[in-house]
Amino acid sequence: MTVSGSSTPGADRDAGAAPGTAASEALFARARAVTPGGVNSPVRAFNAVGGTPRFIRSAQGPWLTDVDGTTYVDLICSWGPMLLGHAHPAVVEAVRDAVGRGSSYGTPTEGEVALVEEIVGRTPVEQARLVSSGTEATMSAIRLARGFTGRDVVVKFAGCYHGHVDSLLAAAGSGLTTFSLPGTPGVPASSTELTLVLPYNDRDAVTAAFAEHGDRIACVITEAAAGNMGVVPPLPGFNAFLAETCRAHGALMISDEVMTGFRVSRSGQWGTDGALEGWKPDLVTYGKVMGGGFPAAAFGGRADVMAHLAPEGPVYQAGTLSGNPVATAAGLATLRNATDEVYARLDVVADALRAGVAEAFSAAGLPHVVQSTGSMFSVFLTDEPVVDFTGAQRTDAAAYGTFFHAMLDRGVHLPPSAYEAWFVSASHDDAAVDHVLAALPEAAKVTAAAIAARGGAAGEAV
Repeated sequence: MTVSGSSTPGADRDAGAAPGTAASEALFARARAVTPGGVNSPVRAFNAVGGTPRFIRSAQGPWLTDVDGTTYVDLICSWGPMLLGHAHPAVVEAVRDAVGRGSSYGTPTEGEVALVEEIVGRTPVEQARLVSSGTEATMSAIRLARGFTGRDVVVKFAGCYHGHVDSLLAAAGSGLTTFSLPGTPGVPASSTELTLVLPYNDRDAVTAAFAEHGDRIACVITEAAAGNMGVVPPLPGFNAFLAETCRAHGALMISDEVMTGFRVSRSGQWGTDGALEGWKPDLVTYGKVMGGGFPAAAFGGRADVMAHLAPEGPVYQAGTLSGNPVATAAGLATLRNATDEVYARLDVVADALRAGVAEAFSAAGLPHVVQSTGSMFSVFLTDEPVVDFTGAQRTDAAAYGTFFHAMLDRGVHLPPSAYEAWFVSASHDDAAVDHVLAALPEAAKVTAAAIAARGGAAGEAV
């Protein structure tokens, strides 16, 4: 898998040497004195896996370098945005040019128009509006759906995370599952009483919900492919079923592609199902890749629905930094460089790593399933395929923590939670891939030994 001109700053690292952490530990102590938990997003704290989070000083291509000078192959990729790899020259150039002309104007710019045109050209949406985060995108889409339909009830699925919106935090997967939080402290009951939480991939539950509440349901919001309880793809036809059911009952389908959008294909998850099956969601939310590593997101959909937004319509939504010129420049450069060759490389890398994980876990006697959508994937330490949140919770989270640290000690930075997706970039070259593949067998053996030492069966959740 040779990639000419690729950068491999960690290629010569001793994969058996445990990295030092003194500088990260010192920074973490400083951070905890001034920031809750020492982090600005909970999963970063390593609470689920133990130990000290690595404070990163710089990144290049597929490699992270921490403040102790240790390099790691990055399989987080900023939780998805770094499709092209870190510090991609085209993105860096676009950002330098943009910030040199001013960082924010509070007025319309050509860049935001160009970015929305790029999004519309790749996706089923007819119009879109830019915001600054995925949470803001889903919050705005929910408000718009309620305003358009005149209804209040929202249907979501257990284990699907749509940002920290009050009404959507019930059974929200991701960090909430990582920390075993109930999901709603600080959220009034009135904010969630109009939210129906159903099992993911369960058609009968959806049918029953609409039979009982159909004339009150404003929308169904779903991750286009779940990635916040680990990767749990929709069963064949499930997304189409949701679109058809919503249409039949006068509700809207909101497809959350904050994670999958422009990552699993140039058109996101919709490009792998809806585009082939001939259906479209009514509203879609995007983020991560479309910002190229900067705070940018969007929501869009049918033109007649979007026309209900102010200033054309009565549904109000606004944002001072929406369409920020630096963020839009980074996003536009990322999407314009996300070519067919880039997506082909992502698939090659993901295929190699998935196969490597399966081989190493099988050799170590670890029951597992590796699940994916496009190049997004994750491993569940269980011996049954996972189709919903209940199944995801059977994974052996403690064993994953052991595996995580065994990989970290060998220079591979995985997501510090058993319930997150693994991400790769087009910059993951042969050296980066081989580094991960070399680390997997010993890390799997360490994990199997830890399970045996605690007296449990491999794959038995604790």
